Amino acid sequence: PTVGLHISQTLDFFIYRLLGLVERTKEHALFVFTHRRMAITGEDVTLYDIFPISNDFAVVEVFKCLSRDISIGADTRVRLNFQDGDLEVRLPFGSHSRLFLSEVNKAWSGKTCQGKVKREGWNELKREGRHDLVRQSSHTASNKATMLAMPQFGLRDNLIRCELLKNEDIYTYLENFSFFIGTYNVNGQTPKESLRPWLGSTSTPPDMYCVGFQELDLSKEAFFFNDTPKETEWMKAVSEGLHPDAKYDLVKLVRLVGIMLLFYVRNEHAKHISEMEAETVGTGIMGRMGNKGAVAIRFRFHNSDICVVNSHLAAHIEEYERRNQDYKDICSRLLFRQHDPALVPLTIMKHNVVLWLGDLNYRLSDLDVDDVKDLIAKKDFETLHSYDQLKRQIDEKAVFVGFVEGEIGFLPTYKYDTGSDQWDTSEKCRVPAWCDRILWRGKNVRQLHYQSHMDLKTSDHKPVSSLLEMGIKLVNEESYKNTFEEIVRSLDKMENECIPSVTLSRREFHFIDVKFMQHQAETLTLHNDGQVPCQFEFIQKLDEPTYCKPWLTANPAKGFIAQGGNVDIDLEVFVNRSTATELNAGRQQIEDILVLHLDRGKDYFLSVLGNYLPSCFGSSIQTLCQLRDPIQEMPLETIRELTLSGDETRPLIIDKPLDIPKEIWQMVDHLYRNAPKQGELFQQPGLRSEFVEIRDCLDTGMPDSLPGSNHSVAEALLIFLDALPEPVVPFSLYQQCLECCSNTSQCKKVVSLLPQCHKNVFNYIAAFLRELLKHSTHNSLDVNILATIFAALLLRSPTKQDLAEKRKTQEFFQHFLVQDLS
Repeated sequence: PTVGLHISQTLDFFIYRLLGLVERTKEHALFVFTHRRMAITGEDVTLYDIFPISNDFAVVEVFKCLSRDISIGADTRVRLNFQDGDLEVRLPFGSHSRLFLSEVNKAWSGKTCQGKVKREGWNELKREGRHDLVRQSSHTASNKATMLAMPQFGLRDNLIRCELLKNEDIYTYLENFSFFIGTYNVNGQTPKESLRPWLGSTSTPPDMYCVGFQELDLSKEAFFFNDTPKETEWMKAVSEGLHPDAKYDLVKLVRLVGIMLLFYVRNEHAKHISEMEAETVGTGIMGRMGNKGAVAIRFRFHNSDICVVNSHLAAHIEEYERRNQDYKDICSRLLFRQHDPALVPLTIMKHNVVLWLGDLNYRLSDLDVDDVKDLIAKKDFETLHSYDQLKRQIDEKAVFVGFVEGEIGFLPTYKYDTGSDQWDTSEKCRVPAWCDRILWRGKNVRQLHYQSHMDLKTSDHKPVSSLLEMGIKLVNEESYKNTFEEIVRSLDKMENECIPSVTLSRREFHFIDVKFMQHQAETLTLHNDGQVPCQFEFIQKLDEPTYCKPWLTANPAKGFIAQGGNVDIDLEVFVNRSTATELNAGRQQIEDILVLHLDRGKDYFLSVLGNYLPSCFGSSIQTLCQLRDPIQEMPLETIRELTLSGDETRPLIIDKPLDIPKEIWQMVDHLYRNAPKQGELFQQPGLRSEFVEIRDCLDTGMPDSLPGSNHSVAEALLIFLDALPEPVVPFSLYQQCLECCSNTSQCKKVVSLLPQCHKNVFNYIAAFLRELLKHSTHNSLDVNILATIFAALLLRSPTKQDLAEKRKTQEFFQHFLVQDLS
């Protein structure tokens, strides 16, 4: 059943209940909930009883009673009659209760002679469904802290929630809990030794464990299909290695390829965990591959919101800028949905405490290996730390602004010969570094220890742990109740007297020279100049599916403003592969009207205008084959003509079209000349700043040669193929490719059916990749890696692709990598 919005707090002497009017297939019933405190979310309530509104239902008596506090007016007593007896409730004074009673009266007056049948339906739900609802609202082994599946209690109650948050200090107090944070890069190994020296190293059992792993599995299967048996092996090893003097529940496991995070709590604390969410972000090639990136969880413990991030950032000593970019990508892209889908997703930083752990991969700069080992031998960690890239980047405020790391008093954790405490003796002789780190952000956190664990020798890294004592906000139930009631009384009074109002800093927004995959933002400031807190929301216009065009977002799109307060809203424009084609073709412009709605107030209209610079990214192969000059040198009208439907039949703009788009030739030729022996090509991401330069070079023709590293050019080629509106193998031939994937001659026949320019591109890229495979001893590429990466781009599915289809597309493309079928 769907829980309606007509919900009211009821006061039955000193017994508090929540009364809900519920509608299900045009039938109504009163649901009575109990709760451990004044209910704000489904976590707080338990279904107590159900009273169907049938022919036997009647509102027997409604009368006023004087409140104990005369100043707040009179509460309302209501006696309701059901077949099985009476229910008497006392509703608090205010418009909310009046609205609730009017809706109950509507439901009652609308009953027909079918009431008996309807009552039996509710009774069936009461017998069978109630226990399911109760079970969902409490902590169980199978659904660690999932919340009762019901929406928040209306817009007014979100206002109450905001006021409660502002007054949190009145009804909460701090109590200390211990959090064990651990990180371990296991280098693709299986557990070979007990983890107790690491996880059980504290004198007393911690209240919680957050344990992160990196490089859990280095196999190609794990990289491409995110599937590994080592997840279970390491989870078992962790469970067996926890402190022996307490019992723990595994609340959450989240993994992205080889990055895994495990969250355990002591049994007695599990019932206080709620609002649990988990998310992952890949920062590998094209920002998708999960060989680098982060996994994260967020949860509420008592009244504190906590986020835990486990990340594996880009490798190699010189790539500190790439690591900085990975960090920023994780912060911007990792979003947690809220249980009310209308609310804006939560970012990492929107939590009371953030714990960040992992192989951050920052190295020691400006020292050679002998100097580093000399300082290590002297245990001069303070001097050594001054050369640490992470410390330098934090000091420059490039990353981890607001985070704290404890003093490092242990040996660098990388790199060792596996199975020993010996520094790397391989040919590369890596410089030792503190790659594995733990940081935190937030108040009331004290670090009790920060150390590495030399006893563990499974990997070329050493595990690290930090024990944090954290002040968690607990609720004083009596203070909470009093604060809640005072807020409700205040809102009732203001609700009846005032209309919300805001002042807008501006109403017109101009975005100049918008480019493909280049973010632009303008800020709108709302000032609440009214007499009441207000709720704002951008709402859909008539006959439109969303409140804005797909290239535009408002952040936040919905929220609250306290009386006299301000809120900054970022209007952000970002054109990606899903929106570039329409803008290139001129079928869409950077134009929109936003409607900003105030709850119980007026609507405001905002104008968004701008211009988009056409790009080869998001343009079709056939269009680009007819452009000898860079796309931004062409008149907009010419580009629009080229992108009209019916590519095969329209007149040619030039006498002889290019065999392939010059942009593909430029990128492939650059890689052919400069990168045939480049390690990790098409696997290691480039820099975003270099992609911008490459895009501008392709779109404008300046400079003459492509800028940027080989990795940036390689990633630009993949982004280009991914952004094609019609893939190299057109959607119409996709199914045929799947059906003939195991037959070489049939695969060749399908390619012969491609439009000529598409066929040229397919054969050109396949020939280039075969050339790269001739240098596999240097670049470490093989047929499986290239087939996996390029099949997903050349043979895109018109619908969501399942794993079986993915394997078939790879099999199809492999035929063209092992031999020349052109």
